[in-house]
This record gives sequence, structure tokens and C-alpha cells, in this order.
Amino acid sequence: MNEVNKVVLAYSGGLDTSVILKWLQDTYECEIVTFTADLGQGEELEPARVKALQFGIKPENIFIDDLREEFVRDFVFPMFRCNAVYEGEYLLGTSIARPLIAKRQIEIAKLSGADTVSHGATGKGNDQVRFELGYYALEPGIKVIAPWREWDLLSREKLLAYAEKHGIPVEMKHKQGGAPYSMDANLLHISFEGRHLENPNAMAEESMWRWTVSPESAPDHAEFIEVEFMHGDPVAVNGEKLKPHDLLAKLNALGGKHGIGRLDLVENRYVGMKSRGCYETPGGSILLKAHRGIESITLDREVAHLKDDLMPRYASLIYNGYWWAPERVALQTLIDFTQRTVNGVVKLKLYKGSVNVVSRDSKDTLFDQNIATFDDDGGAYNQADAGGFIKLNALRMRIAEIAKRKRS
Repeated sequence: MNEVNKVVLAYSGGLDTSVILKWLQDTYECEIVTFTADLGQGEELEPARVKALQFGIKPENIFIDDLREEFVRDFVFPMFRCNAVYEGEYLLGTSIARPLIAKRQIEIAKLSGADTVSHGATGKGNDQVRFELGYYALEPGIKVIAPWREWDLLSREKLLAYAEKHGIPVEMKHKQGGAPYSMDANLLHISFEGRHLENPNAMAEESMWRWTVSPESAPDHAEFIEVEFMHGDPVAVNGEKLKPHDLLAKLNALGGKHGIGRLDLVENRYVGMKSRGCYETPGGSILLKAHRGIESITLDREVAHLKDDLMPRYASLIYNGYWWAPERVALQTLIDFTQRTVNGVVKLKLYKGSVNVVSRDSKDTLFDQNIATFDDDGGAYNQADAGGFIKLNALRMRIAEIAKRKRS
């Protein structure tokens, strides 16, 4: 076992990371620094400080950081400039949070003189890859402890028994059976996995959803909203300028009210297995539709199509944990270049689980009504030109058909 001096633990204060904290103290006999990130998960984080103190963690070794603004501004918004969607549906809510957590963990390690970092991701999931690729990209010589790959506490029952044996405080909900799902939340989404959902043939229960009403229970009247963009990023909702994290929170509230953003998905994990998860991404679902709406009038056709070609690759890089890799950075540079003219206002209709663009306007629009009109265009477009264009594009097919007939 490698000698460990001081370790920075990504610490939520929940059952898993509380057990990990005690296990690290007993197994490695090292000094512990706890790091709790506020990414807008909507939970009270001060109890994590209290628990850490109960474990004997020095006050100066307890970090609880508000990262909401950085998360949305520097991670969520750049991802949405690409319209990134994994496997056609998933808006990457968990995936995009991991590189920021890894970044801040490494920063804290440097600040506190720690030689090691640790996380609570299991050996079956994607998060272990995302965290550790981030660690090594930002600090190549860092040591990593992944308890789930080392210990034998591989079930919830064993974790509870360990907690009871070592006097680790456990909330009553855990003792009485707990929530039937493993949940992860931040400002972009909340995810649900495990237990009941491990059977892909089992319907998710209505009581599971936290952020959205059911579409059937949503208001019987539509609501119209406007989202303003500047250089590809949303800057205002209904004319009100907002900071990035406040803007996303507002879109979450609007989407949740109208039952927008629910997803039940079987996805392909990077480690090789299929996994079933349910997600609520109300604000992100609105943002994706709005961004594509403003791009539809401000992006050149071939640029838009190139972005669409690159998007699945970009989304996979984020899903698999390669945010800090040079290929993602290179793609981001190209994507950001395309967003210089993505400015303007999109109007959307929210109604019973659906979000649709109803109008879009921009000073940088490429839509020319004089050319596109079905009425008299005054000579702006010569329809006769289309004949030669079509013949030239048909030339290779005509040649191939003539050659085929000669052979028969």
C-alpha cells in the first residue's frame, strides 16, 4: 500500500462518504481534508461540516465551496454551445459536474499540501473514470484512493454495519430502508438510479420525480417565455438579465412547472455495461431548444451541419470523462468560434411536457425574407439558375446509370 500523508476527500456527508472518511483514517492513518461542492443541489451543506468535525477533521481542513456560478458559466454553458446530447437523449447533467469537482479537489490538494485525493465513486460506474482522468490531467503525479475498488464493503448492508460498528451517524431514512434510488443533483439536473430502476421493464414511479410535475398535472394553459442569447450563451429570460446560475435556476422552475425535461434512459456506460437511469433536466431542455432555435437563423448551413457532425464526438468526450483532454479543448475552440454571431431572442411555448420555438429574431440573422418569399421577390433570386445546379449535382448519378445500362 502506497504511503499517504494527507488526502483530500470529495465529501458529501452522506452514508458512503462518511464511511469512506472513517475507513481512510483507519486504513491509511493519514490526515484528511474534506471538500464539499455546492453545485446547486438544493441541499443544506453545513451538516457536512458538522459531521467532519465529529470525525476529528481540523476546521481549517474543511472546505465547503459555492461553485454554482463557475459550474454554469464555465462548464454547462460551453457544453450547450455545442448542443451536446449523449446517445440522442441524455443532456449530460452528472457528467459535466465531474471535471469541476476534480479541478477544485486538485486546487485544494495544492493549497493544503495533500499528496492524495479520494472519491466515493464505485468501480462499476463512469464517475470513477471522470474524476480520475481529471485528477491526472491537472496533476500528473497525484495519488488516488478509490475505496470501492479496495474494500470489501460492497453492499448497502455492509456499509450500514460498518457505520454502526464505528459509531458513524446514519440518518433514520437509511436505517428504515431509505430512498429506493441513488440520486445525484446539481443545477443542471437530478438523476435517479438503482433499486427499482435496475429492471428496465419496471416503470418509474410518479413519486420518484422531484423537480417536475407530471405533464398531465401541468397547467392547462401554455406559457410563453423569451430567452436572449449573446455569443451562444443565454443572458436573459423575459428581458431580465441574470447571472448564469440564476438564469438556469429560473429555467428549471419554469420547466418544472410545465412538466418539461423528464427522461427514462438505458445508456451505455464507458466501463462497458448498460445502465438504466431517470433524469430531470427542465432548464436544460428549454435551453437546448432555445439555443438551436437562435442558431437556426444565425449559423451558416455548412457550419451548422459541421457542428451537428461533431456533436456526438464532443458529447462522448464529456460522458467518458475527457473534459480536460486536448481533443475536447480543440473542439471547444472551434465551437466557440461559431458562436460569435449567435445573438438574439428566441420565444418558446411551454405546455404539458413540451417546449417549442415559436419565434426567433437576431441582428445577425442570415434569413433573407426577400429571397425566401413565395411571393414576387423582385429578382432577388433567379429560379432558372436552379436547373443548372440540379443537373451538375445529378451528373455523377447520370454517368453511373449510363454505364450500368451499357453493361446490361
